[in-house]
This record gives sequence, structure tokens and C-alpha cells, in this order.
Amino acid sequence: MSSSPAPDSPSRLQARIEGLWVYPVKSCAGVSLTEAELTPAGLAWDRAWMVVDDEGEFVSQRELPRMALIQPSFRLGQLVLRAPGMLALHLSLEAAEWPVKVRVWDDVVQAWDMGDVAAQWFSDFLGADAPAGLRRLRLVRFDPEVRRLSSRRWTADREAQVQFADGFGVLVTSSASLEELNRRLQSAGQPPVDQRRFRPNIVLGGVEAHDEDRIGIWRVEAGGGQALLDNVKPCARCPIPDVDPDSAQSSTSVGDALRAYRQDPRLDGALTFGMNAIVLEGDGLVLRVGQAVQADWRFDA
Repeated sequence: MSSSPAPDSPSRLQARIEGLWVYPVKSCAGVSLTEAELTPAGLAWDRAWMVVDDEGEFVSQRELPRMALIQPSFRLGQLVLRAPGMLALHLSLEAAEWPVKVRVWDDVVQAWDMGDVAAQWFSDFLGADAPAGLRRLRLVRFDPEVRRLSSRRWTADREAQVQFADGFGVLVTSSASLEELNRRLQSAGQPPVDQRRFRPNIVLGGVEAHDEDRIGIWRVEAGGGQALLDNVKPCARCPIPDVDPDSAQSSTSVGDALRAYRQDPRLDGALTFGMNAIVLEGDGLVLRVGQAVQADWRFDA
């Protein structure tokens, strides 16, 4: 790696970690944290579980918006899942039942089925008004022995691990980017939204709107070492940001607002918000809200 600019160099962005989030079950609600352990695949416990249909194909809020109402939490070595009208589902963080093959986008990977009780819980809450093929659901856990890798097209041929997230281990947004979107929403007579719509892992503060688009490798001094991450690919947005996380109802307001100013030429005009990042160094380090972030500008962005 080339030598870094001096700390007060104008070529370096100065920021801070303003928010940390993990989403233990892919496409269910997130957990806001004050600190989180960094792993080669992103923040610990992020997208470690996933809901699949009876063919082993992953399902998400795209098909089942009510997944937004399933709220996870961590308590005494357990993942606890709550949903309206349901008794809480308690799962040991170490539990797994039997091996199974599942598909997440184009990747078929080995996973662990979480058993019939978990399957019935998800089927009862999500399946009643679901399409016919999505009424029988299973919960699976990522196999930690599996190495699922992000697309080398975007990682500069570096191996970057990911669990059940769509394609990359870390999603980065900023509070300023959300403020700019909300300014546009309110100008159009629409209510503001919060970061839950965009499901970030790390929210940066102290930057200008969409500065996360324009930085390369960024550094966090994380108590005992330096974490290095690289923002490698703009995050193309599907309809999930249009799902209200409190009601699971959809509208087009967020997508319409993004369409007015976030058609990204790097992805052939796709609507983008936030950046997908990969972990370069820092396995086992703890990221905390309030930590300083330094990054060099990427002039080819």
C-alpha cells in the first residue's frame, strides 16, 4: 500500500462512525448497536440467518414485506425474534439442526437448517397471506466453514467474504446523504424517512451528502489495531426502501425521489444510495459509535 497523507492533509476525508447496525436475519429488521466486532465478512452476526422457501431459495421483503416487522435482538447467548401477534422465538446463537443447500442470488451454498419450530414460526407469521409458493418457509444459518466471495469484478480481484448479504459484507451510508434525500422528500410533500429504509451497517457522520461515494480505502483506529475497509461498489436500490419498516406498507415516494437525482452512470443508470464495502484488515477488532474515520478521496469515482 502506498504511504498515507499526513493526518491534516486536505486530500483526506475526516469522518466518524455515527451508527452501527446488523441484520441477523436477512431482510428482517435490524439491531442498532453501540459497538460491533469486525470479521472478514463484515460485522459479526450480520445476515448470519436467512429465510428460504421449500426449494431452498431465499426470500426477502421484495416478496414478503411483512419481514420488516420481525424484530431481532440478542439476549444471554440467544437470538430472540419478535413479531406482532406471535410469541417470541428464542434461538441459541450456537444452534443448528441439519445441513442443507440453499440459494442466495446466483450462489448455492451449504447452510444449516434451524429446525421445525423456527420453520413453523416463520411460516405462521409470513405464510398466511403469501403467494402459494411461499407459505412453507424455513430458517437457515450460514455455515461458517463456507467461503462465499463477493464479485471480483468490483473487489479488484481481492477475495472478500460475505455471508447471506446480497453481495458484499458491509453497506455504508451517511447521515448527510439521508438528510439530502429527506430535504427532497419534504419538498415533494412526502414525510421524511430514516436509515432503516436503506439497511446500512455503518453510518458515517461529519461528511457532506454522498461523500461515501467518493472515498476509497478508509481507516478506523479500533483499540488495538487499525481496521481497513474499501468502498468498492455503489449500492443499487430495489423496492425495499419503499417499504415502511413500521407498517410493512409500500409506496413509491423514496424510489421517486431517488430517481430525480441518483441515477448512477457507474451502474448504467440504476438508482443508488450508499456504498458496498469490503473488509481488508481488522478481523476481531471492535468498531464503536464515535470512532474517527479517515479516508483518501477516490478521484476516479
